[in-house]
Amino acid sequence: MRPPMTDSLTLDGFDLKILAALQEDGRLGNQELAERVHLSPSQCSRRRLRLEERGVVRGYRADLAPGPLGLRVTVFTKVALATHNRDNARRFAELVRGLDCVLEAHVLTGDSDYLLKLIVPDLKALSAVVNDVLLPHESVAHVHSSVVLDTLKEAAPLPLPRSATAS
Repeated sequence: MRPPMTDSLTLDGFDLKILAALQEDGRLGNQELAERVHLSPSQCSRRRLRLEERGVVRGYRADLAPGPLGLRVTVFTKVALATHNRDNARRFAELVRGLDCVLEAHVLTGDSDYLLKLIVPDLKALSAVVNDVLLPHESVAHVHSSVVLDTLKEAAPLPLPRSATAS
């Protein structure tokens, strides 16, 4: 895992084209990427490496379809902590990091402290996560889950400036 980007990074049109192409297809080889963005392979390779080292490109992975893997229920779960202190938040973070079914976890403002995106095989598995793992945990006060009925859009590419898509 690459370190998070800490400094602001100046990106020019070629960098943005590289990022747009990689968001579209992360498997692009250096030669193919260079052809798409109209740079020499060596220049393209140096730019790609710089983007990776600076943490702009965080990694590459396959986009797997959950259905064929038996993961058919996506759930958004809001969690309110029992008490608001550093130790309790740390305990909850450790719990969440240990749950493979949690795809995303976000700290919120408002009436809930966290929003979790979970994926499970079925409602029985969801019940087990909520009733046997989340609710009994010492850091948790309330859990409210909403089951996803249909997904209209997911895992969209980041919106890059328009010059990234210009040829």
